[in-house]
Amino acid sequence: MNARTLRFAALLATYMQSVNLPLPNAALRFIQGAVSMTDDQAGWIFTSYLAASAITLPIAQWLAARFGLKAVYQVAIAIFALGLLLATVATTPLEFVGARIVQGVASGVLAPLSMAIAMETLPPAQRAKFGPAWTAIVLLGIVSGPSIGGWICEYYEWRSMFYISLPLSAFIFLVVALLLAEKKAEKSPPFDFFGFGTFTLGMIGLQMLLDRGQRLDWFASPEIWLEAVAGTVGLYLFVVHVLTAKVHFLNKRLFRDRNFTLSTVIFFALGFVLLPTMALTSPMLDELLGYPPDTTGYLTIPRGVGLVGAFLLMGRVPDRFDRRPFVAASVAVVVYANWLMLGYSPGMDWWPVALAGAIQGVGLGVLMPAITKVAFTTLDPSLRPEGTGLFNLARVYGSTIGVAVVQLFFFNNTQAMHMALASNLTPYHAAAHSLQALGGLNEMITGQAAFVAIIGQFKILMVAMLVVSPLVVFLRKPAATN
Repeated sequence: MNARTLRFAALLATYMQSVNLPLPNAALRFIQGAVSMTDDQAGWIFTSYLAASAITLPIAQWLAARFGLKAVYQVAIAIFALGLLLATVATTPLEFVGARIVQGVASGVLAPLSMAIAMETLPPAQRAKFGPAWTAIVLLGIVSGPSIGGWICEYYEWRSMFYISLPLSAFIFLVVALLLAEKKAEKSPPFDFFGFGTFTLGMIGLQMLLDRGQRLDWFASPEIWLEAVAGTVGLYLFVVHVLTAKVHFLNKRLFRDRNFTLSTVIFFALGFVLLPTMALTSPMLDELLGYPPDTTGYLTIPRGVGLVGAFLLMGRVPDRFDRRPFVAASVAVVVYANWLMLGYSPGMDWWPVALAGAIQGVGLGVLMPAITKVAFTTLDPSLRPEGTGLFNLARVYGSTIGVAVVQLFFFNNTQAMHMALASNLTPYHAAAHSLQALGGLNEMITGQAAFVAIIGQFKILMVAMLVVSPLVVFLRKPAATN
């Protein structure tokens, strides 16, 4: 009974940290108004959470071994709850983004340690089959977040979406305090802090460059130069370290496995599409098409049903079936779904969004387990723990970079399209309208420009999948499962 309760608490924590990532998605307009956040800052709500979790994810297991699994887990839960509270009292964009960073830091620790706790409560014979169930819960959290957040925002104040996780955090903390025995390594395990530090520096520099470049007029700003130098130096030192050091937190042997390397690149592209699609669709429905937050959230449900349903069905495919055809077919389905999104128009109803979302969800739901199977079947079993960490990190960074890229091109394209549309107005048109009418005309042009720009971002996501699609041809047929 205690093991089941502890496993339930760990799975609840898994769902809680994943659902809080997209939770504000359908309520962006209300959050922006409350904290005076501009449109070009809205993407930080997602990238701050993702980037912070990506930083702490690789070090979570070392922290647990060094300081104790129970202690680290409880601290992570407490930090996550603190981040929730900070979000509810935020009054400026910086305060809200800071709260999201705090949540992300804790999330990066909670995700792998929750799985470790849940695995320990299972008999050894059942642990091999638990991974897909845990991943399904993560996906369920990601796809259900916007609908939950939209419903809460429609009927309650937007801060309520963060309050609901506070009692869940208290419950998880109490269960862990009462039922989890402390587990700590006898001696401090080794960890490659130089490799971890340079990799983190490089990714933070790149992320800040993408997030802040547009606002600061790129290299006209000393800050952008500093972030560019930090990102370049960090990634350069990391690559040199990987090529020259004998021991580091990413084993070089991982990259000698062709299937694992190519699959990791495809998984990065999957992450590049997974969350950015959501980050584009909800604002389009809410701000440009005028849907209320609850309807905006509900329209993410078909995508979620397709994704989770296809993922679970793939778990029933016998191991003897080659997964490469599934990878190829699912990539094609995702590309087709994104092609359907290019047909969105301001005059459409909800049906095209639901259809394209459901098709994309099915494609991603098949691709995720299929490419995972291809990646790890040929990998040396001794490398699988490290490989799992890198594989998941690729998806997280794919989503982080993806959201930043689509936000960046969205605002550039919106400005360019606005200028193109406004150039067709002549002084004679302007003279025939009052100032109030001109203001309405400008708002209409801005809306049209933003819609065209959003379609352009869906094209970027489609191209990302097209670019990695040839890699499927180079995947070799996996041997029998070890």
